[in-house]
Amino acid sequence: MYDELLKDRIEAGLLLSEKLKKYQNSNTIVLAVPRGGVPVAAIIAKSLHLPLDIVLSKKIGHPYNKEFAIGAVSMDSMILDEHPDVPKEYIEKEVVKLRKLILEKYEIYMDKRTPLDIEGKNVIVVDDGIATGNTILVSINMLRKRNPAKIIVAVPVIPYDTVSLFEKNTDEFIYLIASKKFRGVGGFYEDFNQVEDDEVIKLLSVVSPTE
Repeated sequence: MYDELLKDRIEAGLLLSEKLKKYQNSNTIVLAVPRGGVPVAAIIAKSLHLPLDIVLSKKIGHPYNKEFAIGAVSMDSMILDEHPDVPKEYIEKEVVKLRKLILEKYEIYMDKRTPLDIEGKNVIVVDDGIATGNTILVSINMLRKRNPAKIIVAVPVIPYDTVSLFEKNTDEFIYLIASKKFRGVGGFYEDFNQVEDDEVIKLLSVVSPTE
């Protein structure tokens, strides 16, 4: 396990590529979680000569504190934690709003390109780190419905006590740092600049999903 600070997302992508070498030039698609996961995934896709696409899901924020996630939603899946104080009507409205946003974001990032068909293929889901893991878990649920051969999740950073959850929900789980003193994903990078939409669009167009 890699236990020092990562320099940046590029170094994270290179280190994960080494751990994923068996998938080089194989029947595999790399799926980035925007926005922070895209620079990491672009390096992996380029290093392993694999096509790159994105997978989108959004956290559902608590009505009184949007930063506090009570669940996550994708286009056709949802994970919800137990919060009896949150009205059902609020959740229903948030799901509709977030799914509209997901669709808009996909069109911004991928332009007119259609999502790659993952049926019968390995998919490597990549983010720049996992905190609660809800958004990736809901993405896994969505991807399973499309019948991939395997779902591999590859991330640089994760809280130690979340590792078993991902090992249970994936066919293979790859990580660099599993910290018992987790201090937020950005705390494990020397350079953890905000990734903007423009950078995401540029990276996705350079590593074409159809190469």
